[in-house]
Amino acid sequence: MKKEAIVMKHCKETRVVQTHRIMPQETNSFGNMFGGQLLSLVDNSASVSASRMSRTVVMTAAMDKMNFLAPLPENDSVCVESFVSGVGKKSCEVFVKVLGEHLATGERYIAATSFMTFVAITDDPDFRMPEIVADSEEEAMICSGYDQRRQERLSQRQADQALHEKLTKQVFWLDEDYYKSGN
Repeated sequence: MKKEAIVMKHCKETRVVQTHRIMPQETNSFGNMFGGQLLSLVDNSASVSASRMSRTVVMTAAMDKMNFLAPLPENDSVCVESFVSGVGKKSCEVFVKVLGEHLATGERYIAATSFMTFVAITDDPDFRMPEIVADSEEEAMICSGYDQRRQERLSQRQADQALHEKLTKQVFWLDEDYYKSGN
């Protein structure tokens, strides 16, 4: 039997950098970027990283963590950086770092971080994600925690499935008995 060569990709081959000026229509009532707007940018950037890794169609499976660390005010820039930080057979984890920049002063700050999971959508039963290779110290630090984060995700997924099985699907606002029961 012929042994297949292991395909490897470097984090830098999956790196995506998107920079945008924060415009008034993207802000909330406090003059900072609306969280949903930032989530869209994060998912968009991460999906390109996952696609560069898999070279097939990918779908967002989970946003494992989204840490909002600092507000992103109007007229600052927001820079979303992402790269693949771990792989399974048909899935990959993408790390996303969001940097803000006060354009008037040049001061940069970390505004958010996130880990996302993407799944390759393919009919190929032999499909396998390439292995990931870290080059920089930051990449190595992030990638080194992948196995632990993966185990935590698997445990959390079991807990989430148990919760989802108990959730009601009723249209409670139309059910008079729902309000009488004290819910």
